[in-house]
Amino acid sequence: MGRCPETSTRQTLRHIYTAEIGVREFTGHNDGARVQEYLQYVNLRGNFSYCGAFVCWNLGKAGINNPKNGWAPALFPANRVIWTRNTATDRGVIKIGDVFGIYFSELKRIGHCGFVDQWDGTWCITVEGNTSNPIRAGPSAQGVYKKKRLIKTIYQVADWITTKK
Repeated sequence: MGRCPETSTRQTLRHIYTAEIGVREFTGHNDGARVQEYLQYVNLRGNFSYCGAFVCWNLGKAGINNPKNGWAPALFPANRVIWTRNTATDRGVIKIGDVFGIYFSELKRIGHCGFVDQWDGTWCITVEGNTSNPIRAGPSAQGVYKKKRLIKTIYQVADWITTKK
């Protein structure tokens, strides 16, 4: 028996975004060849924050429709949100390849996003761009890293893979 299309799509997406782990900014100013590829995918030129562009680029490489927008909040339209912190409106099981968002109170909106790689009820293992190295002894360059975040620090999760009716 073959895998269901959604599982296959999630595994393909995971393969693509985990291959990006290790991409680093060239000078620490949202720059470098691969960072520019992420930004160009969403029609941005220059040195912009790229967490949203990173997510969209990976979704696009996996053949998944996405907003092609570098602005993190664009990845959380109401019809795609499946989980919001401190609410009883969970609309799905959080899976590999779903997109997490972190709320920044100073911005009054989601200000950072990335991919859920694991979710256990307490911790979320993520793969995200435009972030710092989680290993303090490692390189200090911003880039694409795998991180372990407390779920209570996550604001929303969106599903771009499941077909919406």
